[in-house]
Amino acid sequence: MSALRDAAMKSKAWPFEEARAILKRYEKKAPEKGYVLFETGYGPSGLPHIGTFGEVARTTMIRRAFEVISDIPTRLICFSDDMDGMRKVPDNVPQQDMLRANLQRPLTSVPDPFGEFESFGHHNNAMLRRFLDTFGFEYEFISATDFYASGRFDDTLRLAAERYDAIMEIMLASLREERQQTYSCFLPIHPETGRVLYVPIKHVDAKEATITFDDEDGREWTLPVTGGQVKLQWKPDFGARWAALGVDFEMYGKDHSTNTPIYDGICEVLGGRKPNHFTYELFLDEAGQKISKSKGNGLTIDEWLTYAATESLSYFMYQKPKTAKRLWWDVIPKAVDEYHQQLRAYPDQDVDQQVNNPVWHIHGGNPPESRMVVPFSMLLNLASVAGASDAKGLWGYIRAYAPEASPETHPDLDAAAGFAVRYFTDKIAPTRTFRLPDDRERSAIEDLRGRLAGWHGGEHDPEALQSVVFAVGREHGFEPLRDWFKALYEVLLGASEGPRFGGFIALYGVEQTIALIDRALKGELAA
Repeated sequence: MSALRDAAMKSKAWPFEEARAILKRYEKKAPEKGYVLFETGYGPSGLPHIGTFGEVARTTMIRRAFEVISDIPTRLICFSDDMDGMRKVPDNVPQQDMLRANLQRPLTSVPDPFGEFESFGHHNNAMLRRFLDTFGFEYEFISATDFYASGRFDDTLRLAAERYDAIMEIMLASLREERQQTYSCFLPIHPETGRVLYVPIKHVDAKEATITFDDEDGREWTLPVTGGQVKLQWKPDFGARWAALGVDFEMYGKDHSTNTPIYDGICEVLGGRKPNHFTYELFLDEAGQKISKSKGNGLTIDEWLTYAATESLSYFMYQKPKTAKRLWWDVIPKAVDEYHQQLRAYPDQDVDQQVNNPVWHIHGGNPPESRMVVPFSMLLNLASVAGASDAKGLWGYIRAYAPEASPETHPDLDAAAGFAVRYFTDKIAPTRTFRLPDDRERSAIEDLRGRLAGWHGGEHDPEALQSVVFAVGREHGFEPLRDWFKALYEVLLGASEGPRFGGFIALYGVEQTIALIDRALKGELAA
């Protein structure tokens, strides 16, 4: 364990860098609460999305890294802001009219349009918990409604009433003049309508911890700030929650970064110590635009998991979290293959290298063995020529290439074969465009066919076959050689990019490749 801890203390992997910064918070003495608290937040106005997965996965990576370098216990809280008023009706749920009639009520007071749970907030919370449990995250769940109503937040809310002016000074400095006139950090919940009210506060009684306001009809009300009758606006709520719980770490997207001084300031006004933060860059769509839940211009969790295993998504989340990344269909095959490359490298690495390997962080220091003897990109190309409708249709080729492999002994390969057929059918087949070769390409491809027809080397020797392909390209004057491979891909596979072609021949088979070349040269593929 000491060797692992020593390696972790000097690792440049970002989870260890963040973990060391958290440890520094307590270099003088351990936390009085007895543990280090990690938190992630969730707005349950809609279903969990890929950003939710990213936050919990990345926070868990830092938590596991911290547990290597420190003996201080840890906790991870997933906090649901389910007391927020429902500001708009989501497009993808039933009973739109009923939901419109409940606008501005806390999500846990809005009836469940699906008729399954106590409220819409409870429904979305259940979806969140099922989502987190599916991926095996270890966490504790806190509902904002319970947090307010149970009294757990009361001491902090009383302090907020007492220090109202200091909180307002922080908030007003960030608002436009027009907004300043009506803003209050407290939002009363109307005793009759149950709606969250955005109204000016006439008086805050610090001693009694009450607020006085007029509702929309001009009637005056006085409510205690405790017991769930009043909630904080979302920015003050962020900082107040940190103070109330003693949060040590929370990450959020770059779009929150300008609010960090507000969150920190309110936390400190309310007697807390601002936590360590980690601001990650946002995901981009195919066109390089920021992904938006409302626009639906990015991939969902379900879409990713339709075509690849969870670990590949974790790998994608691990990579360069402070760099904006395209989150589009074409990143999936690359993520799958790179993840397995790292898995295969792991056993032969020393401990210093292992703690810098993404799979250490994806699997909490205990990565499995990779059984992917065929890369995912190669499976995609096999699917394109094999006419397979499921994984079984690829296994004849896989067994010829790797006789020791079977669906039973190589379950990750079997799953990947199924994913590859699905990905090819949905994402590649509709966009394939075959073309006829030009004269030089035809001559070279005919030469390749002749050499394969007279091939006496290993039927499934990818390196030897790759050397043959290289030799043909060089001898026919392709410069750069990339143009030769591009021609092979476009003529034989209907795509501009592809696998190491020698590996493809080894997997698909020499005779089958010859037959494919014959069809291409006759114009059958382009037709």
